[in-house]
Amino acid sequence: MHDPNVPLIDLENAFNDESQLKLLDSACRDHGFFLLKNHGMQQEIDKMWSMSEWFFSQERAEKLKLLRSEEIPLGYYDRELTKQKRDLKEVFDFMETRQEDDINQWPKEKEFKEAMETFFNKSSNVAEKTLQLVLVCLGLDKNKYIFGDSRTSNARLNFYPVEDPLSIEEKNQANDLGDMALHHHTDPGILTLLLQDMTGGLQAKSKKFGWIDIVPEKDTIVVNLGDAMQVWTNDNYIAAVHRVLKRTSEARFSTPYFYNPQRDSLIEPLQELSLSKPNYRSFTWKEYIQGRIDDNYKDLGQDDIQISKFKINHHPA
Repeated sequence: MHDPNVPLIDLENAFNDESQLKLLDSACRDHGFFLLKNHGMQQEIDKMWSMSEWFFSQERAEKLKLLRSEEIPLGYYDRELTKQKRDLKEVFDFMETRQEDDINQWPKEKEFKEAMETFFNKSSNVAEKTLQLVLVCLGLDKNKYIFGDSRTSNARLNFYPVEDPLSIEEKNQANDLGDMALHHHTDPGILTLLLQDMTGGLQAKSKKFGWIDIVPEKDTIVVNLGDAMQVWTNDNYIAAVHRVLKRTSEARFSTPYFYNPQRDSLIEPLQELSLSKPNYRSFTWKEYIQGRIDDNYKDLGQDDIQISKFKINHHPA
């Protein structure tokens, strides 16, 4: 059953529909999640799903051939940390293919690479259009700002198994699992397009209602706002705090596309939305994302970097 607090937005028709814009605005202020229909990329999504299932169904030894590292941060991984706890999931990360210095790691099967590249390119277009809709909702000129960049964005295939994929020896060398498949966090970028299967388990933190379910709805894309959006809007819109419950009987698949700022972007409140005082000092996207990446590989003894680090404390005179 669809949760009315997580609005279903028609991407083609919402730009001039005041009722949809009002619902979108309310959701972005409360929990930062909404659903998209009429997005125009279902064919690419269906192909992505079939290739994702194929990839994770391979023998573990085949997947480990594409194991990512601090030197090559794209590819397969099975022991990522969130909130200093190991997530119960396997992932495959990839980015836009570059002519030079391409660091993607692909399986030998060309069909997989072709499907992911097509999916990525289509996702980039839909993410840009979705951002334009959010800007309209904020009362901003959607043609004035160039925030996102497909070259810094990335996509991820997620597989949430019921059982821990690590061997006993590997478990002894890794962080302990937490009580979630994916612990509560925010995404660092502008917004995330998330494809989820129909098994459920994704939850968002609502200011009004606490933890709410983001119920799967066929042929829709889940959108959640990221940290950069919260800073740019000076806390008018919030970065979505979300988590995934541990699987008990059925594995789960999901695929997020993380739409990120330009590499040298300055992340700071927009003047139009911070008429009184900005709530954050300026920082660069390059600085911020590096702090998030570092914590994915090892427990640094503290939570990964958050926008609260850049918060300005306004003391009354």
